[in-house]
Amino acid sequence: MTEKRISDLLRVSRSAADAERPRRVAVTSPRAAAARRPRRPLTTEIDEQTRVGEVYMASLVRTQFRLALFVCTVLGCVVGGLPLLFLLVPELRSADLLGVPLPWLVLAGLIYPAFVVGAWLYVRQAERNERHFAELMDRE
Repeated sequence: MTEKRISDLLRVSRSAADAERPRRVAVTSPRAAAARRPRRPLTTEIDEQTRVGEVYMASLVRTQFRLALFVCTVLGCVVGGLPLLFLLVPELRSADLLGVPLPWLVLAGLIYPAFVVGAWLYVRQAERNERHFAELMDRE
């Protein structure tokens, strides 16, 4: 057989196979054209006080409460530990620094700055928690 004859036979067999093969059909859902419900932002869940909004708000309140409890515990241990320190180490009770008794100097000079630093750290972390909460609300 010649090359021309072989190519003609191949072409005929391909076109016959194409004619027998069913055509492709695009299948779509009957609801594809239906209007979709708009997604409700989570802030409306909070505003309308739904169960989902309550869960999110309870989560934020729990996080802030845990932070407040931690800061108060640390400061309470520091302030409550000072009398214990002066009780266990009697030399500190009688020590003077620049003519001022050390217990008075510690109470006046170190406790209040510790409260200020604790409050600053608390506010910083509380704002970070609120930022994360706001990002969560915007994301969904």
